[in-house]
Parts: sequence; C-alpha cells; structure tokens
Amino acid sequence: MQKTTMRLCCLAAAALALASGAARADSTQGSVTLYGLIDTGIEYVSHANANGNGLTRMPSVTGTLPSRWGLRGAEDLGNGMKAVFTLESGFNTDTGTSGQGGRLFGRQAWVGLASDYGTVTLGRQYSMVFLSLADADILGPSQYAIGSLDAYIPNARTDNTIAYKGTFSGLTVGATYSSGRDAAGGVPASGTCAGEVAGNASSCRAMSAMVKYDAATFGVAGAYEEQRGGAGATASFFNGSAPVAFTDAADKDRRIVANGYVKLGSGKLGVGWIGRHLLAAAGNVRSNLYFVNGSYPLTGALTLDAGLIRIVNADQGRSATMAVLRGVYALSKRTALYAQTGYLWNSANAQYSVSGGGGGTTPAKGVGQLGAMIGMRTAF
Repeated sequence: MQKTTMRLCCLAAAALALASGAARADSTQGSVTLYGLIDTGIEYVSHANANGNGLTRMPSVTGTLPSRWGLRGAEDLGNGMKAVFTLESGFNTDTGTSGQGGRLFGRQAWVGLASDYGTVTLGRQYSMVFLSLADADILGPSQYAIGSLDAYIPNARTDNTIAYKGTFSGLTVGATYSSGRDAAGGVPASGTCAGEVAGNASSCRAMSAMVKYDAATFGVAGAYEEQRGGAGATASFFNGSAPVAFTDAADKDRRIVANGYVKLGSGKLGVGWIGRHLLAAAGNVRSNLYFVNGSYPLTGALTLDAGLIRIVNADQGRSATMAVLRGVYALSKRTALYAQTGYLWNSANAQYSVSGGGGGTTPAKGVGQLGAMIGMRTAF
C-alpha cells in the first residue's frame, strides 16, 4: 500500500512538473494582456433644450477618450505567423452600464492571423474610415470634436466583418467587408441593420477601404465607405432630425475621407475633409465636414490641443461651426487631469449639439451652444 501510494505521489509530481514546463513553454509562444481606460468628469452645456435651459451632468459616453476594458492576445505559430485576437468592452462611467447598444464586447471582438504580409481578422471591428483618421484627427473621440457634427465617425464599427490591413515601408492599405453591419444597434447615425438575408447579399452590407502613408514628419490618408440599407434600418441626415427609413438594399450611405498631418518640432497639425452622400427613397442629402486641429506640449506635463470644425449640409441649409480648446495635464504616464471647452454656432435651420457625451443636449434651431468639462482619466 505504501509503495502504491509512493508511486502515485511520484506520478502526480511528474505530471505537475510536465504541466508546469508546458505552461512555461506556452508562455514563451503566446501572451494575453488585460488593458483599459476610465475617463469621466463634470460637464456644463448651455441651451440644452428648446427652452434654452442649461444642463450640468456627468456625461455617459466620453471625456477625452471613451472608457473601455479589453483583452488582447497573440500566439506565435512559427514561420512568421501569429494568431491574434481582441475583445474590447465599452462602458458608461456615470452608470456602469455597457455601451454600444448594451453589447458585452461592443467596441471590438475579433480573431485573426498576422504575418509580414498583413493581418486578416474576422468579427466586429473598426471601419477603415475610422482608422484613416487616427493620426490627423488629433481631438479624436473627445467630448467636443468631430463626433459632435458626425456621430458615426468615432463609432465606425461593423458586425460580421472580414478585414485586411498591412503596412509596407510606411504605406498602409486596408479593407473591410461586412455581410450585416449592425445587428444590435447602438451606432449613432447608422441605425440597426442586421443583414445576412438569404437571397439578398446587398442587404445591410458595408464596405470600406483605406490607403495611408506615414513618413518621419508627415502623413496623408484617404478612405471610402459604403453602407447599404435593409429591413427595419434607419439613417440620420443631421443632428436634431428624426431618423428616416433606410430600408431598401439599394439605399446607400457613402463617406469619403481625405486627411493629413505634419509634425512641427514637438507640435503637430492635422487637417481633413469628410464628404457624405446619403442616397435613399426618403431623401438625397450631401454634407461636407472640414477640420483643422493641432497639439503642442507647453511643458513636460501640460499639452494644449485646439481645433476648428465645420459641417455644411447644403441640401437642407443646416450648417454648423465649432471651436474647441483642451488642456491635458499628465500626473503620470497613465493618469491625467484635463479641462476642455467648445462653442458651436448653428445656422438658422441647424440643431447640432456641441457635446458628444450622450443625448439630451439638443438646442433649439439656430441657437449657439457652449460646453465646458473638467475631468480625469487613468489607464491600466
């Protein structure tokens, strides 16, 4: 009995040793990283309703960056090939609820293969329109930024997507194809559109493509995206308007992007244009959005950002211009305090809101609006 027990103990110890060695070997081949960011603060928005009342709140959607957490992993498969994945969940810091229409991993959920020839991924992921703006749009998905005038841009993701992206000596090319772009909703100015309908491959389809070149001191990029309508789908022409039917697979919502940036010493300047053409039975509308923004470090810890953004909807006589100023003070590499403000001028028929921090701040037609926010962010 003692010999049997001893043998069992030896076998168990050997199995544990082998398992431990296998775990160490696997750890050299692959890795998983937990990461995230929490960003919130207090905001004031003037003329936040038709009566002209102001609103003080903790915004739900963003501050300088949207709050999120995620898992990112890679496994070396040998011969220059890697398996890669990302699962990323957005959440509303004011209430702790999930963003992107209540999805668990609404920001990103994809798996793929990467090599020297590029990366192919499958799942919910960013449009190339979003990726093309990453360097020139310095204000990014901030509270007062492009998202106030085109809410789709900082939320440009699609379900059921296959994507390719590769970089070769500074030149980056990419493309996506979605067979059903938004099954759960939660993408502003896009609308729910599940797609993947038997016998109608165009229903709720989305495609995008990008070409981008980055040198040591400058970069340029261009992108194209087309979304198709489908059963139950809606689209928004402009802020303050009710969504309109976008139900035919022949309906199209197109965006073309051209942008660039230049590094000026320790500062940076970015400019760009986004042209949108929505062609549907409910209407035929064009808009042009222009932006110029910049960033300059005043000290080692304090950075000043500023921007000017204008959108023109010539078909509807609805235009708006917004000026933005933001200061970010770094307490460490991961934590920062910030203060930001924006002022928006609406044309006579426009109802854009200066704030991209969630609903409830639409002014009356033609009314200007001031937004101001102080906040904090920390990353992990």
